[in-house]
Amino acid sequence: MTDDSLAPSLDDLERLARKSWEALPAEFKALAGDVLIRIEDFADEKTLAEMEIEDPFELSGLYVGVDLTRQSISDPTPTQTMVFLYRRAILDEWIERGDIGLADLVSHVLVHEIGHHFGLSDEHMDRLLEEAD
Repeated sequence: MTDDSLAPSLDDLERLARKSWEALPAEFKALAGDVLIRIEDFADEKTLAEMEIEDPFELSGLYVGVDLTRQSISDPTPTQTMVFLYRRAILDEWIERGDIGLADLVSHVLVHEIGHHFGLSDEHMDRLLEEAD
């Protein structure tokens, strides 16, 4: 982010996500495996329709793949696991909240989506966060 008058770009968010990934414990990254991280402005129309989401600002991240609890060595072709971070929704939440740094929010969304890779539901992760407070 070079000019404070401009919104952080896709590349800026990718740098924040990579930095967040690198800061995670080695054991966590090893268990997560080869997760591809993609940054896009919004989820595409097909994804929003499948998730029954009308407002693209309501989706800040998405895990795509077979979570570890359902993977099998007998699967014919393993799918690439991916985490999508949606820049515009993240920026909107960041501005609306005003109580968290952008790097922290990107990290939170990234870890949340990787949590789905481990088979955790949104409800389970919410309970874990409540217990941590």
